Amino acid sequence: MTQHLLNKKTMARSCNIGVTAFDKWGVEPAERRGREALYDVASVIRNRVDNELRKLVEGAEDIDDQELLRERVRLTRAQADAQELKNEKERDEVIAVDFMRFILTRVTGEIASILDTIPLSVQRKNPGLDSRAIKGIQQDITKARNRAAGLSVMIPALVEEYERLNSR
Repeated sequence: MTQHLLNKKTMARSCNIGVTAFDKWGVEPAERRGREALYDVASVIRNRVDNELRKLVEGAEDIDDQELLRERVRLTRAQADAQELKNEKERDEVIAVDFMRFILTRVTGEIASILDTIPLSVQRKNPGLDSRAIKGIQQDITKARNRAAGLSVMIPALVEEYERLNSR
């Protein structure tokens, strides 16, 4: 494979820097032809990567060992908690709140539909029943239906209350 080499001036221009800045990088030439130093892109990239790694290593020394240990412990705990939650999900011991919200919304819609039919059913079975009694039944059913329909909105507050009561 042919090696493509550039002189210092061309390589510096290729890197969008001046020749002086390129000299400060300290890139080792790939080849010398007389007094002219020739560079390949791989050497320049290796130099820049090494330089960045050196900066990272030097910067890492500024990190407090105690702080690093605390962060590792925190990360380990978070990973353990995540794994435990995953295990509980696999054992069907916990269910996602969004899933429960979906189920409850679906079920409460079906309950509301059934509740709507109760006054007519009662009136058919009891034709002599006073219309005020039917209105009273309708009002009670409307309250229950509205309560059931609002359940999906109440779920976040109920979850918070549940967690507050169980955290004691």
